[in-house]
Amino acid sequence: MKKDIRQRVIIDKLRPEIDGGRFPARRAADEAVRIEADIFADGHDKLAAILLYRRAGEDTWRTLPMEFVINDIWQASFKADELGIYEFTVQAWIDRYRTWQSQMMIKYDNDLDVAVELLEGADIILKSAELAAHDDAERLRQKAATLQDEGISAVDRVRVVDQELSYLMTLNPNRTYLTRYRNILEVRIEPARARFSTWYEMFPRSCSEEPGTHGTFNDCIKRLPYIAQMGFDVLYLPPIHPIGHTFRKGKNNTISPEENAPGSPWAIGAEEGGHKSIHPQLGSLEDFHRLLHEARNHGIDIALDIAFQCSPDHPYVREHPEWFQWRPDGTVQYAENPPKKYQDIYPFEFESKYAEELANELLSIFQYWIDQGVRIFRVDNPHTKPLHFWEWVIAEIKTEHPEVLFLAEAFTRPKTMYRLAKGGFTQSYTYFTWRNMKWEIEQYFQELTQTDAAEFFWPNLWPNTPDILPEYLQIGGRPAFAVRLMLAATLSSNYGIYGPPFELQVNEAREPFSEEYNDSEKYEIHHWNIDQPHSLKPLISRVNRIRRDNPALQQTRNLMFHPVDREEIICYSKWTDDYSNIILVAANLEPHHTHSTWLYLPFEEMGVNTDQTFQMHELVSDSRYLWHAGANYLELNPQTLPVQIFRLRRRIRSENDFDYFM
Repeated sequence: MKKDIRQRVIIDKLRPEIDGGRFPARRAADEAVRIEADIFADGHDKLAAILLYRRAGEDTWRTLPMEFVINDIWQASFKADELGIYEFTVQAWIDRYRTWQSQMMIKYDNDLDVAVELLEGADIILKSAELAAHDDAERLRQKAATLQDEGISAVDRVRVVDQELSYLMTLNPNRTYLTRYRNILEVRIEPARARFSTWYEMFPRSCSEEPGTHGTFNDCIKRLPYIAQMGFDVLYLPPIHPIGHTFRKGKNNTISPEENAPGSPWAIGAEEGGHKSIHPQLGSLEDFHRLLHEARNHGIDIALDIAFQCSPDHPYVREHPEWFQWRPDGTVQYAENPPKKYQDIYPFEFESKYAEELANELLSIFQYWIDQGVRIFRVDNPHTKPLHFWEWVIAEIKTEHPEVLFLAEAFTRPKTMYRLAKGGFTQSYTYFTWRNMKWEIEQYFQELTQTDAAEFFWPNLWPNTPDILPEYLQIGGRPAFAVRLMLAATLSSNYGIYGPPFELQVNEAREPFSEEYNDSEKYEIHHWNIDQPHSLKPLISRVNRIRRDNPALQQTRNLMFHPVDREEIICYSKWTDDYSNIILVAANLEPHHTHSTWLYLPFEEMGVNTDQTFQMHELVSDSRYLWHAGANYLELNPQTLPVQIFRLRRRIRSENDFDYFM
């Protein structure tokens, strides 16, 4: 069908729009949802536009006027009052009243005859009166009658075109031939913790105060003050389920385990049960409930690892052999990542005729732990399961529990990683772990923050994991750990560390060029002396306090890099929309030598008065410096403070006529 050529307004590039509306964008509950669109028409007529939004499932649209920004870009923002999916679209039309008003007043101000124009205005107003409620309609007809009364002077007739009339016409617009955007788009509103969170990973079995003793949930409770003092608000536990005995792995992943080897927590399932059971040496379900309760008293949420795989001893293998891939020799296909072999792990088979039955059971695992009080899940290797499965299972869960968060442990190809995020994963691991050079970091984070990826992909940065001890940490000593901590904590509003190895700077790899920890905690119980004097605990605590105190660091999309003349130094800033909180980070990426540079900042873009000096408050050391417009000098010594986090404080004149910095 032909388009109606009378619909002259064009609405283009409504954003955020993910894959033509196939997937929702993502925002946190405590941030405004800003909607933008390119809106224009032929000629020079004035335009009007409104944003329509509603919670999915509602019948009635809520509306907000859109404002012209620049270069045909229009904008409006709304605050969601609930978690879940919101729908939105945009309507726009020719604003005939404002077009007439503008053109008429130009002629009038230039002493031209506007008699005909006043009659035209009356016609426009009367058409709006036909659409208006009774009181407004009567006032509009009175205004139109005055414009039509040729017995009144032009001056008095023009006076009718006042603020009241503009207000009435705004309330009762004539939207004839309006244009509506082609799609209804969606945005998912997530809990505030989805946008800003600080994760600490810990093996519960290594929490005992007695060396050689298997830790329990009660031992974890004793460790909570330590974790809270460092400023972490999410405690992530690797799988807490019974561990299989068949092909159990021993120290350093050997296939010949020593007696009483605890095995890998990811080899899930034994005679005590499977994914809905707890390893008996950790404690009871009541103990787990007590851990959840005590953690929340410390401001910490417990995140559970969900790994959809089984040990050969899992009840599923016996009760549902059809859920696994059987080979011609009568054995089950175990997990492999050549040359690595995981004989103690059986993957599920998602391509059989029993796939729907399997999917429903896996959904029930999430539902079981949600019923126990868990609201955050770290999902192991989701990219090795069907992507449509995740889209379905997350949608099912979030329909009833929109507050639940999912972290994707997806070290995989970029498109697969992004597709998991589009399909519902709240946060994702990233390639940050291997981005060490300045150009690598800038290029990668510009992609994450300055492209459409920022609308749906929320990065969670991890300097280390139980699986990954990066080369940078192996060779860089204490400065390397400090650098990676502070980069992770400031580049993204979500980050995590695997401790205690991180704060204790454990950096011994199993063998050269390997990223495997020597004597990995994945295969044995460790006893950690968390009170060692060389621990990074004080620095971690300070950095996390800086994050909590500065809203600019509680966002990720606000990242801006600044050029400096040294490849060893990276500089970037973040600031809030109102410029009340401006943070600058400068990092020496080379952990062995001191480097310096001159730095030029776009102070005008930051809303800073460049006619005055201002204070740069270095938040880690609590040092203060006076800076000015133009070049400012930085020197970064990796042995003392390889990364500096500055807060810009403006000079303020007080009532007592002296300056102070805010």
